[in-house]
Amino acid sequence: MLLINEEEVRQLLPMNECVEVIDKLFRDAADGTVSNMPRYRIPLPHGAHQVMAGMSESLGVTGLKTYATGSKGSGQMVVLLISLEDGQPFAFLTANALGQIRTGAASGVATRYMARDDATSVGMIGSGFQARSQLAAVCAVRPVNKVKVYSRTPENRERFAHEMSEKLGITATAVETADNAADADIVCVITNSREPVLKGDALRPGTHVNAAGSNGWIRREVDEETVRRSALVVSDDIADAKIESGDLIWAAERRKFRWETAVELKDVVGGRVKGRPSADAITLFESQGLAIEDVAAGMHIYRKAIEQGLGRQVEI
Repeated sequence: MLLINEEEVRQLLPMNECVEVIDKLFRDAADGTVSNMPRYRIPLPHGAHQVMAGMSESLGVTGLKTYATGSKGSGQMVVLLISLEDGQPFAFLTANALGQIRTGAASGVATRYMARDDATSVGMIGSGFQARSQLAAVCAVRPVNKVKVYSRTPENRERFAHEMSEKLGITATAVETADNAADADIVCVITNSREPVLKGDALRPGTHVNAAGSNGWIRREVDEETVRRSALVVSDDIADAKIESGDLIWAAERRKFRWETAVELKDVVGGRVKGRPSADAITLFESQGLAIEDVAAGMHIYRKAIEQGLGRQVEI
């Protein structure tokens, strides 16, 4: 078995490559060759043990991602890859960086199909660990030249604007309100808030929204007006969204949204549904994160590690 650490994951999974991996994955999903098991939470004395799994026929792999939350310190996510050919595990990856990158890449894929072609401005609501990959992914699929970032903590938004300006070669500035950040062609909401931080009445026509920070029914990032105004609501997986997407669950309970109108990302990427209904349409991507994304990204990393002689082989 090949062991691959965090530093190697970051080296082997640049954002532009991960966007293509996730794009191909959802094309395969549209063809019916992908399976995914929603996140399962096992209660712990303090927190939960989370397990999720997925399979890809075209990649010849099945696998799982698992991690514990709620304990002291930051937990370590791990991904295990298993061969479809002989049922043997062949790679074990530390996956905090992997999860960060593939979460951003999924929003990048949604942006590729759902944002206007001429979108050049981005509003970031949230400036934490995951926000960096969200912005990097959007910049990988659109010619971004202006970014506005809002965070509740002034020092955090200033730091994010400075770091991402240098890293991505763009002009990023900190702003004082979420409404100011929402005045953009593309808005990324990536927070741990339990109450909506994006107000739908702040969005201008033609905006695409990526909401990727919430994966629990009690947490919401966007308000019901955002959902109501969206001409197209897309989820990475609707069955998963019915369990984890607080944004959509709350809107559905208040009859501002019907699940029957939601579309899965595979249908947009596969061409069954047009990702942009019109130039003026507001579109919304609700991302909960799928195990098969981790597995596909992990397989890409594994293949590159073998080619480059990275990782550490161990007997099992």
